[in-house]
Amino acid sequence: MMRRIAVLDAPTNLGLRPPTPTSVPGCAKAPGALRDHDLLARLRARDAGCITPPRYDPGDWRPGDGVCHAREIADYSLALAERIGSIIDRGEFPVVLGGDCSVLLGSALAMHRLGEAVGGRIGLVFVDGHSDFRHPGNASYVGAAAGEDLALVTGRGQADLAALEGRRPYFRDIDVVVLGIRAQDEYRLDLQAAGITTRPVPALRAEGAARTAQWAHEQLADCAGYWVHIDVDVLDPAVMPAVDAPDPGGIAFAELEILLAGLVDTPHCLGVELTVFDPDYDPDGSYAAEIVNTVVAGLAPVTAPEAVPPRLLPARPAPAPRRDTGRTTLAAERPGTPRPAAGDQQDDLGDPATVRNGADTVGRPLAGVPAPTDQPGPGTPTDSESPGDLGTANVPAPVHSASAGAPVEPEPVGPPASAGPGLLRRPSPPNADHSRPA
Repeated sequence: MMRRIAVLDAPTNLGLRPPTPTSVPGCAKAPGALRDHDLLARLRARDAGCITPPRYDPGDWRPGDGVCHAREIADYSLALAERIGSIIDRGEFPVVLGGDCSVLLGSALAMHRLGEAVGGRIGLVFVDGHSDFRHPGNASYVGAAAGEDLALVTGRGQADLAALEGRRPYFRDIDVVVLGIRAQDEYRLDLQAAGITTRPVPALRAEGAARTAQWAHEQLADCAGYWVHIDVDVLDPAVMPAVDAPDPGGIAFAELEILLAGLVDTPHCLGVELTVFDPDYDPDGSYAAEIVNTVVAGLAPVTAPEAVPPRLLPARPAPAPRRDTGRTTLAAERPGTPRPAAGDQQDDLGDPATVRNGADTVGRPLAGVPAPTDQPGPGTPTDSESPGDLGTANVPAPVHSASAGAPVEPEPVGPPASAGPGLLRRPSPPNADHSRPA
């Protein structure tokens, strides 16, 4: 039977710093912009409503004050987790339209509650152009939760965000797979040291998006199910500049479509969230249309008549640290293995405008993704992805890509459905004090 999708709007900007001292980020407009392109009708989805965020007001925040808007983000995460939980209780597949990446905290809390109910663990597939792993242990200060969300949901950072309801971490390091970060991500070595499995863009492209989705399934084989986070800045700014921190070296829409289809083509995928699209950089709506086309095609396995209802795997014993499990890890990510220089990785890729699938090169151009250049990408990143003082960001002029070209048929991916106890109801939230900033 078909899995019904429920679309929930989470139009929050709370995790971002302002583009300029007197402006407000535009990501809160993303759900409305995507709905304007008939997203719900094309998904045949139920409208699950909107969680209205608190007012965006950084006030007199300064470096050293902790995460900006922490109290508001905590309250919003609790409300979002409750709504996601109710969608899952109905046996539906939640699609959360952010907003910035801080929506992951609400999703993570919902998944931790569900894991507790099942007696197992829920994993996370984190598809993002940046690791978002800044935390007090590796940065001089924190401030924008959208650039720190992966650190927070894995238990790093201040307790009023990283330990809601006394739950910490929401996802264990060994239950997280990071896909699509740039090869020279600022915190890539920190991810490696934590035991978080990653597949940066060069490896993702070399293996192919479909095989990468299958690989992600395998990494989370010990989990009862998993949640998928997608930040659209995983796309190359040549095809998607309408984000707060465009960074060259991303993937194409065709690759994201295949990756998403592979990740959701299993009853163990519990839901998806989409973040960081900024309609302020998309005046004619063409980028919103591209995103909607990609999401609709990528979620086709969920709405197919033969789709299997969501199903959780039985609880398994906690695995040993990842290095002892025998799982596949890229040589470049293994401790003690010299990491290739950025130039070496590019040489291995050959033409970046060609998708490589295993050892065979598929001559399919990536729509609009150019070869690397020394020219900066459109727009100056705000501080959601890297620390620094508040500054002024230049709004990029839209650079419209060519059409996505011929449709790409995704490879069949995903493990066979495994019998499990089914979706269990979430427990009542435990009685625990919620830590609040002063």
